[in-house]
Amino acid sequence: MIGNDVIDLRQSLIESNWRRRGFIEKLFTDAEQRLINNYHDPEIMLWILWSMKEAAYKIYHRQIQIRAYIPKKLSCSIITLDKGIAKGIVICSENKYYTKTLIDTEKIHTTAVLNPENLNRIIEIEKKGIVKNENGVPYLAVFSNNTLKDISISHHGRFEHMVTIKEN
Repeated sequence: MIGNDVIDLRQSLIESNWRRRGFIEKLFTDAEQRLINNYHDPEIMLWILWSMKEAAYKIYHRQIQIRAYIPKKLSCSIITLDKGIAKGIVICSENKYYTKTLIDTEKIHTTAVLNPENLNRIIEIEKKGIVKNENGVPYLAVFSNNTLKDISISHHGRFEHMVTIKEN
């Protein structure tokens, strides 16, 4: 299973007033709030953590097939953060999701998987052959063998990413 989230940093400046009272407390755990407040660029850390939550939630939703607004139930930890790449773990209801976040001046893009080995097998795909189930979960229709493949779609502002896990 796979999830992904992209944040257009220019668009987030227009759409979000993340410094308003109560915003961070409503969405982030105490540990995450400390990460945000102690990072040299709090806004970037906020969006890294938010994109980790969103990418992991897409897998969680695929697993349970029920939509829910549960940002504080998704607890993020950053394992490494260096040279524009963050690797982390998101825990939700005893499920563990492994994340990789790419950070540049224009956007933040996070992918999440159940198996950490799959973080190196994520590929971008074209927007063709996509179907959604009754819960709005997207799949790629593979006509050669009449199957559905897990994909994740994310778009924000100027950016859109459609990803899947490459077969062995």
